[in-house]
Amino acid sequence: MQRIEHIGIAVNKLSNSIPLFEKLLNSQCYKIELVESENVNTAFFKTGETKIELLESATADGIIARFIAKKGEGVHHIAFSVADIYAEMERLKKQGFILLNEIPKAGADNKLVCFLHPKNSNGVLIELVMEKNGK
Repeated sequence: MQRIEHIGIAVNKLSNSIPLFEKLLNSQCYKIELVESENVNTAFFKTGETKIELLESATADGIIARFIAKKGEGVHHIAFSVADIYAEMERLKKQGFILLNEIPKAGADNKLVCFLHPKNSNGVLIELVMEKNGK
C-alpha cells in the first residue's frame, strides 16, 4: 500500500454536506459523480495529498442508506492507493483477509476498487484503489 488515497464519509444529503465541507476544508468540491456499481453519489474534496469523499445513497435501500440507518453519518471507509490492485488483493487474501469482491470493480474518480471485510481490520472498512490506467 502506497498511501491513504481518500477517506470516505457517509452523509444523508450531498446538498447539505458539500457546503459544510467546503467551509470546513476551505476547499471547493471538485467532482460529483454517480458510482453505479455501488449505487452511490459521491463528492470529492482535496486537502493536501489526501482526498475526502462524501457518499450519499442513490436509493433509499442502498448500502450507504443502510450504513447510516445503523451507525449514523460519519466515517465509512479508508482507501489506500496501491500500485497493482490484483497483486495486493492476492497478497491480502493469502494473509487471511476477506475480500468483499473477488475482482476489482469500477469505482469513483477513474479507479478500480476492492473492499476488505471490516471484521479482519478492527472494524474498519478498507478500500484498495488503483487508477484504471495503472498509475
